[in-house]
Amino acid sequence: MPEISAGMKTILKFLEPLFLLLCFAMNAPSASEKFIFDFQSPTNTAWQVVNDDVMGGVSSSTFRITDGVAVFRGAVSLENNGGFASVRSLPAQYDLRDADSFVIRVRGDGRRYKFTARMDRSFDSAIYQCTFTTRNGEWTEQRLPMKDFVASFRGRMLADEPALNPARLTSVGFLISDKQAGAFQLEIAWIKASGSLEKK
Repeated sequence: MPEISAGMKTILKFLEPLFLLLCFAMNAPSASEKFIFDFQSPTNTAWQVVNDDVMGGVSSSTFRITDGVAVFRGAVSLENNGGFASVRSLPAQYDLRDADSFVIRVRGDGRRYKFTARMDRSFDSAIYQCTFTTRNGEWTEQRLPMKDFVASFRGRMLADEPALNPARLTSVGFLISDKQAGAFQLEIAWIKASGSLEKK
């Protein structure tokens, strides 16, 4: 067997850590994203509007899909102890067990909104929510780590609820409850889950 020259040994010594790094990268789980809703090619357009009229308020909202964009708009009223408008997807089963974040592409009006998630199919169940702020008239992509979602029920924080578990996700939605009366509009292009996911 021919003897390896000193120069070749130097080259191999230099390449060894690069080879190990490449092997590690090939075996490490890769982050990926998976559509939950893509409104340019919607397959499930059935969403449910829930406003503060369920408790005597007079806020109003609609949710429509137009030209590949979902539009959540309406008017928030603080009358009768109201002050919120929301929309949610109908209950379904998702395979998001390895997700760690939601990513949404939205265009808003400068107001603060909440992205919501549920782990229960019942209508009146706890919701998990994470606040995001929009830029007036600008499309932005918002990454919302699931660890930042807080459980609540009828506006009251729930300290004893378990953390949001993506494997049990049944519904997602949007909520406005920023204690400001007036018109609002939020456009949504898509909603994704992000993490070590298998794309299907």
